[in-house]
Amino acid sequence: MVIGKVYCQERKDMRIAKISEEIQRLTADNGGVFTGPGTNTYLIGNEELSIIDPGPDLDKHIENIIEIGDGRITKIFITHTHQDHSPGARTLSDRLNVPIYGCVTESSQLRDLPIDIHHTVAHRSAVKSSDHNIVPIHTPGHASNHFCYLFDGFLFTGDHIMQGSTVVIAPPDGNMTQYLDSLEMIKEFSVDTILPGHGDPINEPFHEIDAIIAHRLKREKKVLDQLKDLESIDIQSLLPKVYDDVNSFMHPIAILSLEAHLIRLIENNRAIFDGQRYSLIE
Repeated sequence: MVIGKVYCQERKDMRIAKISEEIQRLTADNGGVFTGPGTNTYLIGNEELSIIDPGPDLDKHIENIIEIGDGRITKIFITHTHQDHSPGARTLSDRLNVPIYGCVTESSQLRDLPIDIHHTVAHRSAVKSSDHNIVPIHTPGHASNHFCYLFDGFLFTGDHIMQGSTVVIAPPDGNMTQYLDSLEMIKEFSVDTILPGHGDPINEPFHEIDAIIAHRLKREKKVLDQLKDLESIDIQSLLPKVYDDVNSFMHPIAILSLEAHLIRLIENNRAIFDGQRYSLIE
């Protein structure tokens, strides 16, 4: 199939797609409400291969990565340490004796299962291989240790930007202000195509970023409008008013992002919290 300028050739036996001459995408069989069609694992390079997000520790998925790699895998990158992106890294690293690149923060360690990072990546500092260089970009928001990776105009965004789905911002490791700032910061880089952790390539990256920011600020305005109409309110009562356009099935997840919005309003001195109820600062 053809997605804009990105050509994908599917192999049904292992859900593999060729994105470019130097990029392949392998989708793990862990599809669901939060993962869409599954977690995307990307293989970059030809002589050497770098892996981005080995995904969940599924035997078949790991075997497929190894088969495609064919002895050329030299580096494993993880965007963040959530369970649908990073657990396969340990198994793949042990099997192939190759290092894991990524980042672990104090708050991510409290949230996620531990993982050994062999090399901590640094913002804007290129990691070099024989036939490709990958630039890590620190994008906290969805997770404090979240990094996107830039290669040849392709931005691998993990859960920072997903195709067809809204990213959950779950405090305390998730932070709405950092998320919005990270989205704006991406505009500083030369990006032609977004390759998300879930879903298909996005060929108008800055249009997508602007749309995400606008969506989040529109949601924030709904929070402010509700607080203006009420003297004070608890978060459970506020939830269906702010997310009246979202199926109630998703409300237990939406409340996490709502809390992130409220924390942002408190940080910006626009709201207060007395331990039970939220109020607007006049």
